[in-house]
Amino acid sequence: MTRLAKAAVSAGLALVALATPAEPLPSDGLERECWQQFTRERTRVRLVEPTAVDMSNLRDGQTVNSPFRVDFSIRGMGVIPAGKPHPKAGHHHVLVDMSLPMVPGHQIPFNDFHRHYGKGQTGAVLALPPGPHRLRLLFADHEHRPYFVFSPEVRITVRPPRSAPVRVTRANFEAGCREWYEDEISRPRPEGQRALVSNVRDGETVISPVNLRFAVDGFGVAPKGHGGAGLGYFQLEVLRGDGQAPQAVDLSNGATQTTLTLAPGSYGLRLRFVDDSGRRDLVPITQTRLVVTGQDRL
Repeated sequence: MTRLAKAAVSAGLALVALATPAEPLPSDGLERECWQQFTRERTRVRLVEPTAVDMSNLRDGQTVNSPFRVDFSIRGMGVIPAGKPHPKAGHHHVLVDMSLPMVPGHQIPFNDFHRHYGKGQTGAVLALPPGPHRLRLLFADHEHRPYFVFSPEVRITVRPPRSAPVRVTRANFEAGCREWYEDEISRPRPEGQRALVSNVRDGETVISPVNLRFAVDGFGVAPKGHGGAGLGYFQLEVLRGDGQAPQAVDLSNGATQTTLTLAPGSYGLRLRFVDDSGRRDLVPITQTRLVVTGQDRL
């Protein structure tokens, strides 16, 4: 067990030195209740397609305020910037009000309807005109040629920036919760460089197995051996409250998500985003506390 892991265990999974706490659960009790109504939706393991992409924070029929955040997710492959050949990695594109390309092998065009994220980004902030829009993720190789690994189309309604925050009350809980949650899950994060578990918050209760999705702001992702300036990859350490040795998850293939099978109990997740050597942290370590309350069978 590492020194930092021992410190975390001895402190009952308190935040260790050099680790930044993850975004907390909402302080308002009704907002916290609303957020945790959707925890299982955000963390459920999906095994329908071995290789798949999706916009992990947007749902079909959702209403968002412009500008809004889109979190990218890829399963079964890694992320790598354009221009870097790799048989098991690629980069994301967002199709805005466009159908999938009809001709295999053609490069994805560069225009406002085909948004390229060739720096290895794990998400984007979009500003679209008010009204209905269709979005889809399309994964492609180093030459912007689609792998034809793509997400379902998501239909959203875009509104202008909100002038006042949504308030959830017990009287309007169902409607207010949905409106508040749609704002909360799609609002842009503050400017800055950070790595985080994008689909859970500090202290959240979950059911195992739990799917965890990672994001990095200010950098791109690349598999080990393909890095460079502005690029790195994720490392995850799972600290157990019973004092047992931590579990290390290797994401050096450029992966941006993982699934953990955990026994009921308390855990600390230490997420690192490191350079190509695997030794230098590019952003502060983020620690997220989770409480596993039960287990599902897949």
